Amino acid sequence: MNMKMAALKSTRSYTMRARAESTIRTRERILDAVIALSEERLSVEIILADVAARAGVTVQTVLRHFGSRQGLFEQAQARQVAQVRVERATPVGDAASAVRIIVAFYDRLGEWSLRLQAQEHSDEFCRQTVRVGRQVHREWVEEVFAPQLVGRRDRKELVDLLVVATDVLTWKILRRDGGMDRSTTCKRMLRLVLAVLPTSAERS
Repeated sequence: MNMKMAALKSTRSYTMRARAESTIRTRERILDAVIALSEERLSVEIILADVAARAGVTVQTVLRHFGSRQGLFEQAQARQVAQVRVERATPVGDAASAVRIIVAFYDRLGEWSLRLQAQEHSDEFCRQTVRVGRQVHREWVEEVFAPQLVGRRDRKELVDLLVVATDVLTWKILRRDGGMDRSTTCKRMLRLVLAVLPTSAERS
């Protein structure tokens, strides 16, 4: 009897674990779908039916997991921010690496970022996403260039200028409008960054 109860308990535990894993995989597919769609079209054009079709689920499943379109977009935004932080991880104090990483990031998602900015005055979700993105970028600048900024009375001004030097619009001017290749874009952006950063003598 005890063996039967133990076997039954084990079976139930396995079933519950399998269901939990399936639920997680379904949520991830749905979030992957809405993020992929947001890179292809305007957010106002994304409907739940499209998300469900891309994820291979029903609209009812999407709503069961996220409650509403707004809830889905909020979760997608949080997931995207987490992924951005990982993708843009940079050795602290290394300006050259910082520029290479940010240019590579913009080469992948710069156009998507620019489309969001173009919609920020007409779409609330885009406005929130752009606001969060700008905050994430500023935090990245403050973290990456922390050694060069420590103790500086003009720290805020320097951060402002470094944000501009490494902004997606700066990338657009160099890479897209200027038609530069990645290497040249990195050189130009690095020159801007180094022009802003205080010299060793100024930091001492």
